[in-house]
Amino acid sequence: MKIIPIAFDSLGVRSMATYVETPDVKILIDPGCALAGNRYGRPPHPIEQKLMMKFWHEIKAYAKKADILIITHYHYDHYNPDDVEIFNGKKLFIKHPEQKINKSQATRARAFLKKVVGLPEVIEYSDGREFKFGHTILKFSQPLPHGADEKLGCVTSVSISDGKHKFVHTSDIEGATLKSQEDFIIHEDPEICIMDGPMTYIYGMHTRALAKIIKGTHKLKTLIVDHHFLRDLKWREKMKDAIQAAKEKGVKLECVAEYLGQKENLLEPIRKKLFEEHPVTSHNKDFNVPWKA
Repeated sequence: MKIIPIAFDSLGVRSMATYVETPDVKILIDPGCALAGNRYGRPPHPIEQKLMMKFWHEIKAYAKKADILIITHYHYDHYNPDDVEIFNGKKLFIKHPEQKINKSQATRARAFLKKVVGLPEVIEYSDGREFKFGHTILKFSQPLPHGADEKLGCVTSVSISDGKHKFVHTSDIEGATLKSQEDFIIHEDPEICIMDGPMTYIYGMHTRALAKIIKGTHKLKTLIVDHHFLRDLKWREKMKDAIQAAKEKGVKLECVAEYLGQKENLLEPIRKKLFEEHPVTSHNKDFNVPWKA
């Protein structure tokens, strides 16, 4: 199984876009990227804008290769409603647009489905379902809260097994603080898991759930924590308990940049510094992708 994280917060953009290839099928999870709105009183810096467009072109390239595209929920850092041609001829697996969904995401889902009419080969509502392609099993969780409750709606976590290896992509569960979120990962027991960490930069949420998942799994070798958590420059300090649990269990805990052998590029939390060191006289708002998640 080939797992390629394409765009993530540790690389400089809000995203969890991930490409997975098995001997049977090519899958792209959450083909979208975006930028934060105002942070520290600053809009997205042109450096962030340029990088976002670079990642969007990479996402489109992987979408072209993929047989299946997955949308785990309807926040714009996980799909792009303004460039729907990437879904042409593809099998599209989406979070149910009407069930276990909040008003904002339901509105986005309806608008998106109108735009893609006639483009995908097939559209499947994925919630709680399982699909088989040769020896590859694609399994979706029941709808899981986007965080500690359903105010932001629900998402579907994704498990992919090719008969030899298993991978889990959690989508936005914000650190798995609920039992239902933990249970899907522990039950699937993947060798590699990409999960979004808690929003410590807003809520100061803890990481004890990560330690529980590490201790509760048996086959887990690599836990990649990124997305929300990597908007906090002190993420390692705030993950001490999980890092210790991983060390004791022999599990590699890292962000996407580390997994790819790259240097972290945390732009969002240093936005004020970006504007100080790279002043701009005007702000370009001519985006080809939604710049707000």
